[in-house]
Amino acid sequence: MENKKIDQLKAGTILTYLSMSLGFIVSLVYTPVMIRLLGQSEYGLYNLSASVIAYLGILNFGFGSAYIRYFTKYKVKNDYQGIAKLNGMFLIIFSVIAIITLFAGFTISYYSDIIFGNKLSTEEIKTARVLLIILTINLAIRFPNLVFITYIRALERFVFQKTIDLIRIILNPFFILPLLFLGYGSIGMALGITFLSLLVELAHIYYAKKKLKIEFSLNTFDKILFKEMTIFSSYIFLNLLIDQINWNVDKFILGRFHGTVPVAIYSLAALFNAYYLQLSSAISSMFVPRVHKIISKPNYREEITKLFIKVGRIQFMVLSLFLTGFIIFGKPFIGWWAGENYIESYYIIIILIATVTIPIIQNLGIEIQRALNLHKFRSIIYLVIALINIGITIPLVIKYQGIGAALGTAFALLVGNGIIMNIYYHKKVGLDILLFWKEIFSILPSFLLPVLLAYLYTTFVDIYNIYYFILGIAIYAIAFATSLWLFGMNKFEKSLISKPLIGIINRIK
Repeated sequence: MENKKIDQLKAGTILTYLSMSLGFIVSLVYTPVMIRLLGQSEYGLYNLSASVIAYLGILNFGFGSAYIRYFTKYKVKNDYQGIAKLNGMFLIIFSVIAIITLFAGFTISYYSDIIFGNKLSTEEIKTARVLLIILTINLAIRFPNLVFITYIRALERFVFQKTIDLIRIILNPFFILPLLFLGYGSIGMALGITFLSLLVELAHIYYAKKKLKIEFSLNTFDKILFKEMTIFSSYIFLNLLIDQINWNVDKFILGRFHGTVPVAIYSLAALFNAYYLQLSSAISSMFVPRVHKIISKPNYREEITKLFIKVGRIQFMVLSLFLTGFIIFGKPFIGWWAGENYIESYYIIIILIATVTIPIIQNLGIEIQRALNLHKFRSIIYLVIALINIGITIPLVIKYQGIGAALGTAFALLVGNGIIMNIYYHKKVGLDILLFWKEIFSILPSFLLPVLLAYLYTTFVDIYNIYYFILGIAIYAIAFATSLWLFGMNKFEKSLISKPLIGIINRIK
């Protein structure tokens, strides 16, 4: 059984990076076509509408993480009746949330002219109303399905989940681009996304019921358990609210003060930031169930710190290649890929991904806090910082538009994640943060050689020539990987690469 779980973990990790790689490739081809078919203004309008509806996503109140916690407790005891009762409770809870979501979304749509202000034209307001309704329905149908998705995740069936992600990435352009070519604009795109989402939800339901034999007990609703889960989830809910403030409020403020075009520019930067976040969470998400198992042991601190450092180092090495490479080659890429009217996105991307690197190489710590039921402090601190972020962002947006919005978010991340949370991890959670950062900083000298080589290359070679641009990226990637192997990686990290390669070579032989 344990070997099967390890195989699921390895295969899930491989499929995750395959999905991400394919998603990035698909995005490289699909996104420039999409934003040109929509136009800058309508692309901004779609993202503005999506950012508003995204706030309704917090209505899940963090119950997904609570499910993992209580499922693990029942699973350890082989209490299948308890699991069925848990499933029934969550199905009822999320169904009620779906109804609330529909009511809230339709209300927002009705008052969209008041919400978006006077910077949008009459036609844009009409389109926004339709978008808000479609996106609300898309979100509402997802809530009841969270029971099936979380059940699959709790059983560590990573292969199925990542395969579905892979299929979704491939199909996404085929559902949307025909509608855009037919002239249906942002409304057509929203409809295509919603229909594809429905198919994905049905696939999860089928797998959970037919393959994993999920069971529901709807006869009893354990009010005591519900109260306990609500208290546990309340601070996760605050985290969800804070994430929405940090990643979506910028678009709303931009739209409110400057209209849809700055929203489009910022949204393109946010797209890259989202890929950057995915690059990090691809590894850490695989270890969520394992965190809860380690925490259940009497002497867990040393083992959980080792896991925290191990995952953080791998995340940092992967992210550093993307970050440094984008700083060097990103500007000409944005100009070719999205168009010269999106050049400002380059500077916004750098601000966002550089500052978010600190928290996302530590994102396993979030699940460690939840497993220890120590996430209250993080939620309160982040809420205060997020509110300060709004106060700072408004004047910065008025003066500097998208760059101002990014600077406000960067401040929140550096103070909240970079300083306060690291102190809390060390003092309260029991993680050896000094050792963590010592291990991270030990990787930095391996960056010197490839960065110096890139500096010389861009100084003497015109990277705005497409051939020299591609050659430069290839040279930099090879130099970075080589230097990292020689001077940055430890034996364990090298084995993650060498063992699969040796296995492939042996099979070929």
